[in-house]
Amino acid sequence: MKKVIHMLSIAALFLAACSVTEQRSTETVDNKPEKTVYTEEEIKEMDTIYLAGGCFWGVQKFFDQFDGVALTETGYANGPKENPSYQEVCASSGHAETVKIVYDENRITLNELLDYYFQIIDPTSVNKQGNDRGIQYRTGIYYTDEKQLPVITEVYEREQKRYKNPFAVEVMPLENFYTAEEYHQKYLDKHPGGYCHIRQDLFDLEAKRQEDKAAELKERIGELSYEVTQNAATEMAFTGKYDHFFEKGIYVDVVSGQPLFSSLDKYDSGCGWPAFTKPIEESSVTESTDTSHGMIRTEVRSEEADSHLGHVFNDGPRESGGLRYCINSAALRFIYYEDLEKEGYGEYKALFDEE
Repeated sequence: MKKVIHMLSIAALFLAACSVTEQRSTETVDNKPEKTVYTEEEIKEMDTIYLAGGCFWGVQKFFDQFDGVALTETGYANGPKENPSYQEVCASSGHAETVKIVYDENRITLNELLDYYFQIIDPTSVNKQGNDRGIQYRTGIYYTDEKQLPVITEVYEREQKRYKNPFAVEVMPLENFYTAEEYHQKYLDKHPGGYCHIRQDLFDLEAKRQEDKAAELKERIGELSYEVTQNAATEMAFTGKYDHFFEKGIYVDVVSGQPLFSSLDKYDSGCGWPAFTKPIEESSVTESTDTSHGMIRTEVRSEEADSHLGHVFNDGPRESGGLRYCINSAALRFIYYEDLEKEGYGEYKALFDEE
């Protein structure tokens, strides 16, 4: 392993300089696993689910740990009165303490969120979770998109089989949601010793989740591809299987299968790595400034899986736009033209019909 990483590090020094834009960032808080940071525009395009699971302080803190959870907000849902106060809710206004969860389906699915939800509640308890009692502490899954219902039903029925007593968890469309007072937003971040009905060890599930996903991915794509796509390593020059490979077809992200490059745009640059003049779709890759190894270059990543692919330089063929996408073979999987239909990429045959 040490030898592989050493060779990868040396290989990075072969690459030359360039510049560019911005990419999605991550943040680490209190030594917790990294979380993807999203823009307001990205968040607007995401799916939302509303979960009631007892005191919303703990529920919000619990879901905030997961990468892919872009935004959470505590509030009061499905009650008769508009914009109730906390005091009114505690006086049995009929609302449920609920957490609004906006999530990136590419990083955490609704199925996963609901699996975690059932780990922090007693689904058979009526109007009671932990030491909290009252109608505001009832459990519920409130959706705003009918397309979410099949997933909700599947998880609900699967969980119900594990219990003898019937569930008391409401499953229904969201009727209303009123944001709670600022005092209740991120309460346990502001008051780390505050009351919480959720077991402390459950706040470390994301670390285990990321470890499991990493192990599964490494097993699926191999150690070299994992180091390249996940840790921005570089394969040794002239060693990649696609360096001198010019068959007809497309190249997809080895992690997600997203189409990235076409053989029509591949050429022999002599640099030691596969070179392309452009991606199939400009939006399929993201570019950002890379200042590693004492150089300034433009890193290229896949849009869907955020896999490190390589770098782009401005020394490519002028007649084709002047760019050279210098890409690691280990970040790619090749789909032969003859197999496009069978592999689910039939629409890309049209690229070659235009030759």
